[in-house]
Amino acid sequence: MYVPRHFLMCPPEHFRVTYSINPWMDPGKPVDLPLALTQWEDLRDRYRALGHTVDVLDPDPGLPDMVYAANGATVVDGRVLGARFAHPERADEAAAHRAWYRAHGYADVREPEHINEGEGDFAVTASWLLAGRGFRSSPLSHGEAQEYFGRPVLGLDLIDPRYYHLDTALCVLDAARDDVMYYPPAFSPGSQAVLRRLFPGALIAEEPDALALGLNAVSDGHHVLLPQAATGLFDPLRERGYEPVPIDLTELLKGGGSVKCVTAELRS
Repeated sequence: MYVPRHFLMCPPEHFRVTYSINPWMDPGKPVDLPLALTQWEDLRDRYRALGHTVDVLDPDPGLPDMVYAANGATVVDGRVLGARFAHPERADEAAAHRAWYRAHGYADVREPEHINEGEGDFAVTASWLLAGRGFRSSPLSHGEAQEYFGRPVLGLDLIDPRYYHLDTALCVLDAARDDVMYYPPAFSPGSQAVLRRLFPGALIAEEPDALALGLNAVSDGHHVLLPQAATGLFDPLRERGYEPVPIDLTELLKGGGSVKCVTAELRS
C-alpha cells in the first residue's frame, strides 16, 4: 500500500572519491560534480512529486561521503539510533547526523557503543529489524538495536564483498506485508535458508541486476525507485503490483552507492 514517507537527504556539493573501501569505489574515475548534483536533485524531486517529504542535511566540506545519508542513523517510531562508522574517513559524519536529529525535534537520540552504519545494514519490516553483518556493522550492534528499539533483530551474514552493506543485497518492498527482494548469493548459506523461511514469496534478483545495485532501492509500498540499469527487475516488480521508477545516479555509483544509500527514512 502506498504511504507518503519522510526522507532525509544530503546534497553532493563536496562529493569526491579519494579512497576506496568497497569494490564499487574507483578513485581513478573523476566525479562530474555538476552532473552528480543534477542526478541527486532529480531523485529528490521524484520523491516530492510522489507526495513524500524530503528534509535536507547541510553538507560539510570536510565530509564528502555525507551524501550517503542512509548510513548516518536508523529511525524507528521516532527513536534515533545513531551510527558509528567502521572507517575513519567517515567517522565524523556520525556526530553531524545526531546533531541534525536533535535540532529537528527528535528527543530520543542514542550514540551507539558498537559499529553500525545505519540503514546500510538495518532494514525495517513490520515483523523484523533485519541486520547485516560481515563487512561493516558489528554483530554486537544487533543486540544494541534490539534493546533500544524493542524489536526482534534478525542477523544476516554477508559473504560477498561486492555487497558490503545489507542495502546493496536486500530491499524492503512493503514493510507492512513483510515483502522484500534480495540477491541470495550475497548471503551465507544459513542466512539464505533463513530468508527463504521468513520470506517464501520474496522477489529473487538475478546477478546482472544485483551488480547494477538494483537492490539499493527505496519503496513506498507501491513506487520502487531504483537504478535505471537494473532493467531485469522492472517486469517482476510490475507483476507484483509495484511501479518501478528508474533513476540515474551513475555519478554517485562511483562512490559506492545508489538510491537507498542517499536516502534515510524518518519513521515517526
